[in-house]
Amino acid sequence: MPLGPWPEGYSLVVLDEVDSTMAEARRRAPGLDRPTWIMARQQTNAKGRRGRTWLGGDGNLAATLVYRPWCTPSEAAARSFMAANALFESLALYVDRSLLALKWPNDVLLNGGKIAGILLESASSGGPLVDWLSIGLGVNLAKAPHDVRTEFPPVSLTGEGGEPVAPEQFLTVLAGHFATQEMKLAAMGFPRIREDWLANAARLGEIVTARTTTREITGVFETVDQAGNLILRVEGREVLIPAADVYF
Repeated sequence: MPLGPWPEGYSLVVLDEVDSTMAEARRRAPGLDRPTWIMARQQTNAKGRRGRTWLGGDGNLAATLVYRPWCTPSEAAARSFMAANALFESLALYVDRSLLALKWPNDVLLNGGKIAGILLESASSGGPLVDWLSIGLGVNLAKAPHDVRTEFPPVSLTGEGGEPVAPEQFLTVLAGHFATQEMKLAAMGFPRIREDWLANAARLGEIVTARTTTREITGVFETVDQAGNLILRVEGREVLIPAADVYF
């Protein structure tokens, strides 16, 4: 059961153990009648972007929102920015917001380390709109894995001096913030979502490196465009990057 006010129109499923909340979302998606948050206290086979392992449990949050947003695939992809905004505002209730930053395309940083990640998955039967969208979120609330070697080492909320919070309580806060993002999108469109995201973007106006599957591109992080693409200024020209890992 949620701890505190739960957003109207959203369902909640809490599981003690599952292979992954994203896999569970795929299984439940065909029978959906309303947006549903799925939370697991333990995942046994969770994956992040590009098949990377994501560890959950031990007081951390592993959850997926699955729903029918009635939008195109490109509009569905924009929901990653909404999820990032919701995560930022939720974490800012438990730690100094000046220590948080959003790293394109879908990570949240705390003191320069990765505290949260976002993974999107959608399905379409061939029409112009997606049939359903899943937004998976992993948040290191209580502890960070120590056997992960990346340029942005994982950190946890409590490990960086944040206020302890149980996964169920954090999800209640997060679900409320995401519902607010959906209302903003409906009322003001993606430009407002983008504006909120850019206000908290990591290294905006600074030199970063975008690593795609085929090359590395280094330039000044100028902005994110209306489609969510990264825009770098490289040798006086703008370079649009739809997908990459960003390093700095």
